[in-house]
Amino acid sequence: MTAALILGILALMLITGTPISIALGMTVLVFLLGFSSFDLTTVNIISQRLFTGLESFAIMAIPFFVLAGAFLTDGGVARKIIKFAVNLVGWLPGGLAMATVLSCAFFATLSGSSPATVMAIGSIMLPALVKQGYPKRFSTGLIACSGSIGILIPPSIVLIIYAVATSESTGKLFVAGIVPGALLALLLMGLTFVHSKRHHFPTVPRASFREVWRAFLDAFWGLMLVVIVMGGIYGGFFTPTEAAAVSAVYAFVCAVFIYRTLKLREVPRVLLAAANTSAMLLYIITNAILFNFLLTSEQIPQSLAAWITEQNMTAWQFLLIVNLTLLLAGQFMEPSSIILILAPLFLPIAAHLGIDPIHLGIVMTVNMEIGMITPPVGLNLYVASHLSRLGLTEVSKGALPFVGLMLAYLALITYVPEVSLWLVDLLYGPGPSASGGQMFD
Repeated sequence: MTAALILGILALMLITGTPISIALGMTVLVFLLGFSSFDLTTVNIISQRLFTGLESFAIMAIPFFVLAGAFLTDGGVARKIIKFAVNLVGWLPGGLAMATVLSCAFFATLSGSSPATVMAIGSIMLPALVKQGYPKRFSTGLIACSGSIGILIPPSIVLIIYAVATSESTGKLFVAGIVPGALLALLLMGLTFVHSKRHHFPTVPRASFREVWRAFLDAFWGLMLVVIVMGGIYGGFFTPTEAAAVSAVYAFVCAVFIYRTLKLREVPRVLLAAANTSAMLLYIITNAILFNFLLTSEQIPQSLAAWITEQNMTAWQFLLIVNLTLLLAGQFMEPSSIILILAPLFLPIAAHLGIDPIHLGIVMTVNMEIGMITPPVGLNLYVASHLSRLGLTEVSKGALPFVGLMLAYLALITYVPEVSLWLVDLLYGPGPSASGGQMFD
């Protein structure tokens, strides 16, 4: 009854158009003031919980990675990455479209953001694709879906938020995202190749080895950020949070002093834009911490876990429910909010059923990717619609074949945990589900 009341208040807030961050905080206040014994002790507990929640060292990584992405986006690194990708695969059937997917995968390793990837790559590749003869609807849908890789391949802001919400290792989550992210890029490129060959889409002249090498050297300093961040973390030189600070400084040096595409007088504008994005994310986290405190204090996660135990639910059945819930939530909410609200609910149940929390994090993130490209609140669709000047319906139709592929991909990631965990086990040693598929027996 209490859970229905809390979720009903939250749903009412969202239906009235209240922003998710404010809706979370208002739900807590309305419930405490109207349906519970609200006293000074409760105020003290909430205040302490809020500040201890924000003390998480991992939270500091968010503004630094956002800043690094802002420097690289405004610093023109996207153009250099695109040129390298086109030289690599542009000569294949549908090569320019495949280069778009590859560019998104490369840029995702720098930005950690899905909409930023769509904007940076799409603003350059969409006009090129249309000029080359690709259908505008297909090109827009491709860019919207390819950009979703940005929240899976490290350094992913969504994975950092999952780490904050569940107290899991950011480093392990980053490692777990590498293979699924690369696999998704290959699947999207494969579907693009088949579709392009069937419809006889054009190609570009094959680049010589020298041209490919020159394009690689031109993009080298941008791509090196991945090596510095990932190598530094797994080489033991710094933590993921320290890596975020290093990446911000390195991105600044690249944009201003190496590529010289960003003037010093433009740096305050980039700092302000990154600060706005970071403030929005941190405000959502703040209110989500309060909301999760309310759920925990009312014993809702524990009650849900007990109910599922009573139903004798297996791991695969639970994961099916997780996917259906997340796919539905992704229609109406943005990824950070969903992760912060639902991850603490799902995690105790997953642990009871023997599901590795790192695997659960990747499953949730893949669901968030699909939510970014499905209406009515698919943010990537809106960004792609803005770039192409096509309506949301047209963009959604263009994305539809890729959404179908990603649903099949979600099933693979969900029920074959080795895809996410084998690299984690290799680098960190066997985890709770090292036995692989045994948790589904």
